[in-house]
Amino acid sequence: MQYIVPFAIFSTRRQEEIVTIKWSNLDRDGSRILVRDMKHPGQKIGNDIWCDLPSEAIRILSVIPRREGEGEGEDRIFPHTTDAVGAAFTRACQFLQIQDLRFHDLRHEGTSWLFEQGLSIPRVAAVTGHRSWTSLKRYTHIRETGNRFADWPWHTRLGPVTP
Repeated sequence: MQYIVPFAIFSTRRQEEIVTIKWSNLDRDGSRILVRDMKHPGQKIGNDIWCDLPSEAIRILSVIPRREGEGEGEDRIFPHTTDAVGAAFTRACQFLQIQDLRFHDLRHEGTSWLFEQGLSIPRVAAVTGHRSWTSLKRYTHIRETGNRFADWPWHTRLGPVTP
């Protein structure tokens, strides 16, 4: 969870997307990831979308050890089930006494954060994978500008970015 939660915020990925993305679908040079079967109301299967990754998300991926030779899920970046991630998130919220927080709220937070950084609608959509402004705008409630994560102590725990 120490990598999944911040990755969810900075990548704006859904829980189901996070547990299925693969190292082989990471284009580190292009700072993007291929999200397979991305949620879409009219296209459930084959909706494969390249989504840009902010530098913060790339930095998280750069410190995650690759798991070689572990069987079926060896190429998955986060080899966990949605049930396991959901249960761990729920337990963490209970332990921290955080009420009314859902995993999907991390996507909302990340999307708003991108707008607060001053990114344009097309640039934010390139990260989130939204095809229309109508769908994208429900995630944004911009009240401030700047980078509230700039001094987040968690960043220093990651160590240096590796190429």
